Amino acid sequence: MARLAAEFWVQAYLARLRLVDIPAFVVARGDDVAGSVLVKQSTLDGQAALYERRFDLMSGDRVWDCVISGSERDVDQAITRQRANDPDLWVIEVEDRQGRHLLDQDGLA
Repeated sequence: MARLAAEFWVQAYLARLRLVDIPAFVVARGDDVAGSVLVKQSTLDGQAALYERRFDLMSGDRVWDCVISGSERDVDQAITRQRANDPDLWVIEVEDRQGRHLLDQDGLA
């Protein structure tokens, strides 16, 4: 299957979140075509989780995997480290008290 351009995927993801009134913002803009995407999900209580798409060797699918969860400060530090190694990386911040990010829904993998 062909891979979507990063900017197109990001815009589609933000639109999908808007449809269910979940605020989300582009915190760091990466490469329009080949940039990888990190999604930070903040519950607005000082806690957060960071998701990254990875290749699942068992199924052959690309899946969203939680890289780190815990204090928002720790998650932000992990993002800073990853951005230092990959300036083409997109970072999307999703803010939802219920912890929704929609990454588990069809069409977002």
